Amino acid sequence: MDKLVITVTCDTTLTYPHNPNGPKPDNPTGVAEEYVRAINAGASICHVHGSYVSDTEIQPDGRLLQIPIMDGWAEITERIRGTGGAVVQFGLASIRLEQKIELWQKLKPDMSSINFDSHDEYFQPAPEHPPAGYCYSIHPISELREYARLANENGVKLEIECFSTGAFWAIEKVRAGEFWVGDRREDELGLLPDPLWGTLFFGWPGQSWTPPSAKGIQFMVDHLPDNMNWSMSCMAPEVYWSVIAHGIAIGGHVRVGMEDCPYIEKGVYAQSNAELVERAVRIAKEVGREIASPEEARQITGLSA
Repeated sequence: MDKLVITVTCDTTLTYPHNPNGPKPDNPTGVAEEYVRAINAGASICHVHGSYVSDTEIQPDGRLLQIPIMDGWAEITERIRGTGGAVVQFGLASIRLEQKIELWQKLKPDMSSINFDSHDEYFQPAPEHPPAGYCYSIHPISELREYARLANENGVKLEIECFSTGAFWAIEKVRAGEFWVGDRREDELGLLPDPLWGTLFFGWPGQSWTPPSAKGIQFMVDHLPDNMNWSMSCMAPEVYWSVIAHGIAIGGHVRVGMEDCPYIEKGVYAQSNAELVERAVRIAKEVGREIASPEEARQITGLSA
């Protein structure tokens, strides 16, 4: 069994906006400090949302997404790199493709996320309030093809977000390299270099929801594409730590942090993202699993040979 790769994601704005301890994207220095603490606690991959604002209404392109603020992203990225070898993984797969490319070209992340399902997430952690955020976007095969090609051209490895097994179908379509543009077939192979790195999402609200349970995990794992290493994310506070523990025990890697679940135990907010990383480390040690260093994480994810 590989050593455990822990990804940390610190932004809680869209998912748990009432969390009193969550760093906000308009405070890049505070966000960066959270990542540094999390790395010191045992995280080897930083899933970065950077600084951003959100569309306030559906735009002409039919989407309601996030808009990056370059200076904040740069500050956070530089602070993470200053800690040593932690993997910089740009998140917010809901950013428009052209803006994501600008981030790649200016800041050179190791990895970047793309949702191979659709963005129809419905965050409502506090029932007495309206939903905290929507992500309205589909990702057709034509877009995934372009995204993969541009990632390769810019030396960025994809973190493939998989909310359901439909994402696995999309992976195989892009891997096959057979595309139709109108009535014309185009072939383009090698868009998804092996090994793939995928994150499986459990309990995230929306129409791509997969159950946050041992059976839900096993179903996804049983149908993984070939040559794909997997991490997992859960957004279901009532079962969060048991689901994370199950993933660790069966050999998966995990993503923790205030975006996914800000609670260190039932009803108790963690004081920092590092506290959540520390709990994942303790769980791993209790089942006899070592923690991957950033250098080892690069090997496991396929970033280095």
